[in-house]
Amino acid sequence: MRYPTPIQRLLEELERLPGIGPKSAQRIAYWLLTVDTADADRLASAISEVKRAIHFCPRCFNFAEGEVCAVCADPERDAAQICVVEEPRDLAAIERTHEYHGLYHVLHGAISPIDGIGPDQLRVRELIERLGDGSVTEVVVATNPNVEGETTALYLARLIKPLGVRVTRIASGLPVGGDLEFADEVTLGRALEARREI
Repeated sequence: MRYPTPIQRLLEELERLPGIGPKSAQRIAYWLLTVDTADADRLASAISEVKRAIHFCPRCFNFAEGEVCAVCADPERDAAQICVVEEPRDLAAIERTHEYHGLYHVLHGAISPIDGIGPDQLRVRELIERLGDGSVTEVVVATNPNVEGETTALYLARLIKPLGVRVTRIASGLPVGGDLEFADEVTLGRALEARREI
């Protein structure tokens, strides 16, 4: 079906969003066409505002509104620990646990030779610069438990350990509510390795 030009343009732009295919783009476009103009304007304003007001923190590369992000600006954080994550959404997930109280470093991806992403395309150099003054005693590598995340974790460990900084990796294992029979061998093996006394 051929839509009027403004709708077609909206559909094309919506389909460029991650996870949005033609059907989802259609649903969103129809919603935008039927909702009050004030609601559509609020959405457009929020998109414009976030593009104007938010930038990457120059220290950790998380999202920031001020000079640095809220985590880097917090004097209560443990500056001797840096948790390395792939994306800002990973940082947000760790923060929701309320278990980690150090600083972060966002790589903005993971090493993936198939996709043409090497260490030079990530924020690895900036991480090494942060470790230069000797104030950091531990780097917690919290990359995803997949091939790219493991490759990135091993690369970072080889790079950081000679600097005299302790490098740890988050444990991986079984999700709460999961069944052992459905776990793959690697996940189950890691769950056994990371076991603790109860």
